[in-house]
Amino acid sequence: MNPIARPSIAALLLVGVAGGLLSGLFGIGGGTIIVPALALWLGMPQKLSAGTSVAAILPTAVVGAVSYVVQGHYDLIAALCLAVGIVAGAQLGAHLLAKLPTGTIQWGFMVFLAIVIVSLWFVVPSRDDSLELNPLLVALLVVTGFITGILSGVLGVGGGVVVVPVLMFFFGANDLEAKGTSLLMMIPGSISATLGNIRRQNVDLRAAVFVGLAACVCVPFGTLLAAWIDPFWGNVAFSLYLVFILAQMLFRKLRTGPKRG
Repeated sequence: MNPIARPSIAALLLVGVAGGLLSGLFGIGGGTIIVPALALWLGMPQKLSAGTSVAAILPTAVVGAVSYVVQGHYDLIAALCLAVGIVAGAQLGAHLLAKLPTGTIQWGFMVFLAIVIVSLWFVVPSRDDSLELNPLLVALLVVTGFITGILSGVLGVGGGVVVVPVLMFFFGANDLEAKGTSLLMMIPGSISATLGNIRRQNVDLRAAVFVGLAACVCVPFGTLLAAWIDPFWGNVAFSLYLVFILAQMLFRKLRTGPKRG
């Protein structure tokens, strides 16, 4: 690793605290916080930041998923269907990344985020709602995972950012079930990606250990907070988080300009 990009333990722990709390609260991996923090705040190269984030997210997703499972907020079959789709879609997304102009996809995804942000203020699933799977919904979950995997591979977005609102708005899950299922879904993909990044020496294991450790300690508090707050205010908080992600994407897009469409 480049010696100029060796963050202090305190800084890494702080990044992990933020990532863990958000992961538990929103049912996401936390990469949209961890990657910018490592790259922009702590000076780590972008690719190394992404690989380190995935490694730190793996134990975070496991602990977060267990926290939701213990509370009964998950659907194992839905998580498996999504995971199958995401693993396949991520491979295609990584392939397309090197071949297709991504500008149109980026703008389309930003429009999707804007629609979700507005919807979160007006559509609040009841905590009594639950996934009721049938063969058609199982197939649609695999397709959802596949599309999410492509977006993840092409744009580098976390699966939970897409899957949580889709499970609530289109599959009838309540907010807690959607978040627990999302975290369960992330585990297989995180394992695969982490092993690949380690083989390519694209992980700072020291940083990943400290970020992951702090995140694992904090993620259960995020899950408890998610269960404690009213679903409407949970939606409001999630919408503000998506605004942050949308602003990041817009900033990067406008700064780089129309290089690849």
